Amino acid sequence: METEKLTYSFLKLRDKLHRSALGFLKNDEDAKDALQDTFFKLWKNGPVESDTEARNKLFAVLRNICIDRLRKPQPLTVNELDMDSMTVQPDFSEDIDKLESLLATGLTDIQRKIYTLIANKGMEYEEIASALDMSVEAVRMNMSRARKKIRDNYEKLNR
Repeated sequence: METEKLTYSFLKLRDKLHRSALGFLKNDEDAKDALQDTFFKLWKNGPVESDTEARNKLFAVLRNICIDRLRKPQPLTVNELDMDSMTVQPDFSEDIDKLESLLATGLTDIQRKIYTLIANKGMEYEEIASALDMSVEAVRMNMSRARKKIRDNYEKLNR
């Protein structure tokens, strides 16, 4: 019965939700994807008690999903790349690895693991939290501390 309330509210508010998502994302396909993600996330999280609760949760989750999508860096398409101006760069991967390990000195094991999963693997906080059996807030806190330590190490290198 409670999932029916969510479904009914979603169907009733779909046009308003879509317009709201379009206001954020400016792309019809992205807005539709955000709507789908919103409904799935709420449906997965469990029942709602009332139509008002369903409405409030739908708009709040949609807003957060849209903001997350806007924050995520957008990949460039082949048409946007200027192929003539691209030159082959020398391989600095070994130097980058040394610099990255130097900057990461002083991190705890969990901070290093979280930093690696976010920076190198592109994982989301929620994925890391479930993989490491931690709360999302704990993952965010550890990542914040890791960034601060790396920033401090970088400042020490540039003195």
